[in-house]
Order: sequence, then structure tokens, then C-alpha cells
Amino acid sequence: MKWGPATEVAVFYKVENDIATIEFNHPTAKVNILTSDVIKQFNGFVTQAQNDSNIKVLVIRSGKKDVFIAGADIKEIEGIATSDVGEKKANAGQNVFNHLEDLTIPTVAVIDGVALGGGCELALACTYRIGTFNEKIRIGLPEVNLGILPGFGGTYRLPKVVGISQALTIILGAKTVSGADALKIGLFDRLIMASNIEFEIKKFCDGIKDSSTRKAEFQRKPKGMQAFLDNNFIGHVLTFEMAGKNVRQQAKGFYPAPVKALEVMKETFAAPREKALDLEAKGFGHLVVSDVSKNLIKVFYLTEKFKKLMPPECAALTPRNIKKCAVLGAGVMGGGIAQILSANEISARVKDVNYDALAKGLQAAAKVYHQLVQRRRLKPSQATAKMAKISTTLDYTGFANCDAVIEAVVEKMEVKKVVFAQASKAVAADTLLLSNTSALSVTEMAKSVENPSRFMGFHFFNPVHRMPLIELVYTKETSPQTMADALGLVRRLGKTPIIVKDSPGFLVNRILLAYINEAGYILEEGATVASIDRVMMDFGMPMGPLTLSDEVGLDVGVKVLHILNDAFGERFKPAPIFEKILEKGLLGKKSGMGFYRHRQNRSSNPFIETLRPAKVISQEQLRELSERMIFVMINEASRCLDEGVIDGPDGVDVGMIMGTGFPPFRGGLLRYADQYGIQGVIDVLTSLHERFDAERFKPSTYLLQMAQKRTTFYPV
Repeated sequence: MKWGPATEVAVFYKVENDIATIEFNHPTAKVNILTSDVIKQFNGFVTQAQNDSNIKVLVIRSGKKDVFIAGADIKEIEGIATSDVGEKKANAGQNVFNHLEDLTIPTVAVIDGVALGGGCELALACTYRIGTFNEKIRIGLPEVNLGILPGFGGTYRLPKVVGISQALTIILGAKTVSGADALKIGLFDRLIMASNIEFEIKKFCDGIKDSSTRKAEFQRKPKGMQAFLDNNFIGHVLTFEMAGKNVRQQAKGFYPAPVKALEVMKETFAAPREKALDLEAKGFGHLVVSDVSKNLIKVFYLTEKFKKLMPPECAALTPRNIKKCAVLGAGVMGGGIAQILSANEISARVKDVNYDALAKGLQAAAKVYHQLVQRRRLKPSQATAKMAKISTTLDYTGFANCDAVIEAVVEKMEVKKVVFAQASKAVAADTLLLSNTSALSVTEMAKSVENPSRFMGFHFFNPVHRMPLIELVYTKETSPQTMADALGLVRRLGKTPIIVKDSPGFLVNRILLAYINEAGYILEEGATVASIDRVMMDFGMPMGPLTLSDEVGLDVGVKVLHILNDAFGERFKPAPIFEKILEKGLLGKKSGMGFYRHRQNRSSNPFIETLRPAKVISQEQLRELSERMIFVMINEASRCLDEGVIDGPDGVDVGMIMGTGFPPFRGGLLRYADQYGIQGVIDVLTSLHERFDAERFKPSTYLLQMAQKRTTFYPV
């Protein structure tokens, strides 16, 4: 059967006997997206099926591998300039999906991959949704990640399909679910075998042709607490109260989308369709023009770009298939690296110098798997199977057949050079050699290995299983094939890479330590630990700089500061108060006390306040403290660009968002600088430089040239 002609090549229509099929399959794109033109053509085919009295069932499916519909066109969303236009765009999509929902024949969405945003909303407007056993299936409504809410009926239809509590979890948390979970919560009506998909679709359609009431046979009724929350008024009140408390706590006043989505869902839960969709469209229009949404969309583009990052010199190369990887060092990082390798079906061979160290590494990996089982992300049998991919050794036995080696030993150059000299002789001549160093010279380390072209930095962030970023650090010797192999491994691990030149502190830690060090100087001047942390959390950081120092360990931070001080001079001189605190052994969480006390519930450490005279900080001064800590980061980031540590501002912003938690709603460190105004940043830095006579505040040459040329980090 040939597909019928279409005015847009992205959507096709065919009829076979009494079953009509609409297929999304853009010939030049990897995924299907719902542009205005695609939705318009889809609506025409829905009308065509409606007007054909011979049609008994309408099937909607995708011709793309592992993708149903990835969502609406984000470029169109980004281009919406007024709330009225946003509302009308939402209304237009709603009308098409209402048309689909109102058909008198059964409709079936066949999902064999990703169905997100508008793709999920289209499926919700169908009578039935069937999925395959494809592990790539993810279905959900993640619009709040873009600072908006579902605008094509998702807030209205999802609660009716899966219940209000599940719908709130999916929409407010931007949660996507697997095929198995979709079946469990009632989002899917059946799972079928993809290997025999044509037969399975026809069999399903034959079973629903003659009765629109058959739908009741597929519906899953909630049980226990789920039933209580979904099926009575008191349950609804409790559900919305709990959701409101959680969403306000998580949004912290910075992210309006989940708050607005909850408001809309609460108002529309029992409302008729017309009123519910009108409120949804108004909510969409309100959010889509906000600065937060515009910034989050920019961050989305950056993330997608760097997930696919591949330098031109590597584009024609095929990354090696890494099946077995050795890990040197079984500490917290080594155990975390072994866990992330085994989780992605890569056998990990972990080496350390004694059994106690190896045991700690295994415990670190097992702890992560235990948490995944508790959160029902894995079954116990799956966690056991993945842990079995981790083996340990006290020597280099088993290294000969490893495809890669990742070093995570103590952060001392002499130790790293020794272990790499030994490891490079124990592995094959082309085995990838990677160092997890956070600040030391990768070039210097490479001198200890045979064939340094296969060597580079591969810097994970802690905790490994949660932090999405990996810094790839190249030297003059690093070959394009090594870079391609490393990028392939990053993708295999589900991480996002940035590529940086070997330089002290690389990119993220160099900028981050400028920030933490400035917090130390402010502490020295008399501000309290709590006020310093609070002002940065009020800016949107996930935790304050001194809390972060306690998490990492002050000794670790000061060690990196000394490396940076040796390389770049006075502007990285550690705040004197840090040395006083270190002298008392107050390292942070790992010693039980640091800037805070961590032995039981966290509380302030009164000893810190004895190290300098305290002073009252006004609101105006707090605002200045925030600018000091942010602007020294901007200043240092501009120097990194000037030195070619990284190619562009987008790499800086991805690194700071994914490596430090810089607030995404601000668009990134350097996008924030653009929005503040480059001259404004320079004026503040100049004022601070004159006041403190400190090199760290002296505006960089790069910033001054930008102001002179009236340019910004990003094109306007």
C-alpha cells in the first residue's frame, strides 16, 4: 500500500481496508516535531478520516526509529512575543486535538519511542495508546523545564487518564515514564511486540472496531492510597495541598511554570473542557513571554548542542566501542566512576593498593545501586547484575584487555605520574588513558605515559551519578581519535561534555574557586557564614559557597587555590581566614565541622565567628556581596575565553550550569552578564578594584575590549 500524497512531507496518510493511518515521518529530520504546518496538515488528515464512512479505526504512528513525536517546535515557542499570541497558538493546537478527540471512530496512538510534550498531548487525545516493549520509550509532559506549561490540553487530559496525583507528579516534576510504567499507571492501554508490530496493530484494531465502550476494559483502577487521593474530594484537597507545598519548596520563587501549572490544574480539574482549555491557554500565554522561559529555552539549546558535541577534526572518526574500563583508585570518586560505568554495561576493573580501599570503592558503588532500587529505578536483580560488572584487583591483572583506563587516585602529581607510567605498560598500545584530575596539569601527566597521543583529562564532578558534566581536557599531543573515543564514552555514560584546553584549574574549578575565595574574603570582612550563603541562594544558587566548601572539603578547595595562585598570581591568593580554619582541622562535612557543624543536624559553627569581628550587613550591602561573588566569576570566565581555555561563552555557561548548579533560569553566567550589561559589570568591578586595591577585581582586557566595541558575549 502506497502512502497518499501530502502537502507537507512530514505527515502521510493511507487507508487499508477499514483502517486509516496517519504517519509522522519527516524525511530530512531525525525526529518528528509539531510545527504549525505539521499540525495543520495532521488536522486535514483527521478530517479526511472523519469524512470517510468506511473508516472504522484511525491509527496514528511514527515512521521514525525510537521516536513518536519529540514535542512542539521550540523555535516557534521561542519566537512568541506577546501573551495574546501565545494564547492563540495554544488554542490552535487545542482545537486540532479536540477535533481528534471528538471523532466518532476509535483512535489509536502507537508509540515505539519518545513521546514528549505535544507528542504526549496528541496521544492523550486518542481513544487508546499502545506502546511497544522498546526500552527507548519515554512519555511525558516536561514543558516546565522550558518555563512553560503543557498548552495543547495536557493539563486537562492527563489527570483524566492517570489520575490527579500521577498527573501532578508528571507535569510539575517534568517526569517522563517508560513503557512499562506507562502501562502500570494507565497511560498505555497495552504493550505489544515491536518485532511483529504490523500484525499486533491490526489485531488490536480488529478488537476495538465495533464498540467504543471497549475502552473500559483497558482502564486500570487505582488501589490503596492512590485510589483515596484520586477518587474523592478530600483526597483531591490533600493532593493539591501536598503538591503546592512541594512545588513552592522546589521552585523557590525562581521558576513560575510549575506553580502556574498547579494553579491551572487545580482550577480545571473538575471544569468542562472548554473552560479548562481556555485557562490552560491563558496560563501558557502568561509564561511563554517571561524572561525565565526565554532563558530556559536558551539553556535547552545549549544542552542539546553540547550533547552532540564533535569537533570537525573528529567528525569522520568512529569512536571505539568501550566494553571494559579500568579504574585506578577506589575512593569515593573511583567507586562512583565504577558505578556509572557498570550502569551503562561497561565492565569496570578497579585497582587500589589495599583491600580496605577496594571495599570502600565497592561500598560507594553499592550505595548508589541501593538508592536506585529504593527509588524503584532498578529491580534488585538488575542492580545485582550491574554490580557484578565491577571487579577489583591489587595489581594490573586484567588490564591488558581494557579499552580504557580512568585514573582517580589522590590529587598529587607525583602519584598520578607513577600510576600512569605503570598502567601504560600494562595495557595495549592504543588503550585510552584518562585522568580524573580536577586541576593538575594534564600535559605534565602525559609525559609519564607511552604514546601520549592517547592521553587526556576526563574530569567527572561529584557525585558522579548525579552531576551531568564531564570536562574533557586536551593537550597538544592528544589525537583526534582519542578525542572522538572520549566523546563517545561521555555519551555512553549519559553525560554532557565540554572541551577545554589544559590550563590550571581547567574551566569550571577555576571560575568556581574565584567565587568561593571571594566568599572567604567577605567572611573575613565580618559578614556571617549564614548571610553569605543566603544571599547566593537568594540569587538562585542551589547552595551557598560556604556550604559548598563544606561539602567538597576546604582542604581540597585551598589546595586548588594554591595551584591557581602559583599559575595566575595574587588574584587567587587564598582568603587568610581559610588558612586559620584549616589549622583547626575544620575541613567540612568529612571532619564533622567546617563553616557549619555537621555531626547531627547542621548548625552554625560558633568558632568561625571568633576569627574576625562580626558586623551587621544591610540589605544594600547584601546585594553588593552577591555582585562581588558573581562578577569575579564573570571576570575570570572572560579571561578563560581570552586565553582560549574554551572556545565560546556557550561552553562556559554549560559548564557552570551543569558543573556548579549556576541557576538555569538566569540563562548561564555569561548570558546573565549580557543581560546585566557589560559596561555595568565593568563599572562594578572598577569600583571594587579602586576600593579594595585587589587584582581580582581589575576588569579583564577581554571585558574592556567588549565594552569598547559595544559587543556582548552572545549575539543580540
